[in-house]
Amino acid sequence: MSTTGGAPVLGDRVPVLVAAAGEEWEAPALHALGEAGVVVLKRCVDLTDLLASAASGTVGVVVVSGELPGLDADAVLQLLRADVRCLAVGGDAEALGRLGVVHVHPVDDPAGLPGAVRRAVHQDLVVDPDPEPASRLEVRADRGRTIVVHGPAGAPGRTLLATGLAAEHARRGAPTVLVDADPHGGAVAQHLGVLDEVSGLLAAARLVNAGGLDARAFARCRREVAPGLDVLTGLPRPDRWVEARPGVLDAVLDRATEVGDVVVDTGFSLEDDSELGRGLVRNQLTLDAVAAADHVVAVGSAEPVGLARLARTLVDLRDLAPGPVTVVVNRMRDSLGWSRRDVVGMVEGYVRPAGVVFVPDDRVAADRALVAGRSVVEVGGSPLATAVAELHDLVLAGAEVRRSSGGRGRWRCRRP
Repeated sequence: MSTTGGAPVLGDRVPVLVAAAGEEWEAPALHALGEAGVVVLKRCVDLTDLLASAASGTVGVVVVSGELPGLDADAVLQLLRADVRCLAVGGDAEALGRLGVVHVHPVDDPAGLPGAVRRAVHQDLVVDPDPEPASRLEVRADRGRTIVVHGPAGAPGRTLLATGLAAEHARRGAPTVLVDADPHGGAVAQHLGVLDEVSGLLAAARLVNAGGLDARAFARCRREVAPGLDVLTGLPRPDRWVEARPGVLDAVLDRATEVGDVVVDTGFSLEDDSELGRGLVRNQLTLDAVAAADHVVAVGSAEPVGLARLARTLVDLRDLAPGPVTVVVNRMRDSLGWSRRDVVGMVEGYVRPAGVVFVPDDRVAADRALVAGRSVVEVGGSPLATAVAELHDLVLAGAEVRRSSGGRGRWRCRRP
């Protein structure tokens, strides 16, 4: 027996389990699989039988009815932990995809099922971390702070500022962990030129689910990208969000704050979308990050649409963020026709911020950093790097912002 991308294969044949729940497509599907050389190890009577059989380590793919009783995210996750891909026949493709099912095949195409099974075998799953720690950051006696960078849709610059803020903090000698917790597909690895195929977040998620995320295991999940700066890379594809189950980020941040201050890059939405099906919340990573934040950096772009989206985000953060909020107005430029004081007045209409930082529209520096696969503070001096340093001074350097009895902080207008 060998493996293909983690899934067992027998020579050129793929071992599968079938749980059809008595569907009419089962007989023609079994015939098509047999004719194509796909080995059906067992026809399972129900989900319990399927999960028990899949744990044997000899299965590559399970073919299930999309209406199989009991099929939920926990069941699919159990299969994923055994490196077994789940392929459904029929059912709601969108809902099944959210559960982690790798493919939904139409019930009226049994002849095409063998090809779908073979493609499913090559679907990448979580790659386990290296056996030895890749990080040199050690556990400290005092816990670090958690800084969460959040902002609405429309490319406000969350990742660029999160990577810059983390790199600036590490450059000043503070151990720092940068966590990519964007449930819609992270970009931190691309920003920093991390080409490793391991997803640190998903590797950590597997360890959390197995009860094995200790300090040493967490060190294996991280990658050192600069002296004092570790990165926990994010989801390689948007559809992998179901593998980061509720509670994963809490455990990750608990470990991360043991080794340094933590900067978290999040997704664009704070919507609780549990009503979409089976209790799953795609934005749970973002919601959990904001709830755990010691300080939130809310990023929005300076044009009219960007400011409108930022205003809605500030309303949400006012209710969800337990700590102070610093607002970053990105890509600020004189051609927009309004002053910084106008923008600060708008911001104060929604939240009393700990500070307001204006970041210039420095596309040359941003492009240079992205092409080099480095943070903006590592590619030389620029107005953008200066603004990131000022943001760091406000959020991470010195004493914490004092808050009044009403829970509101004082704002300061920063000019690049």
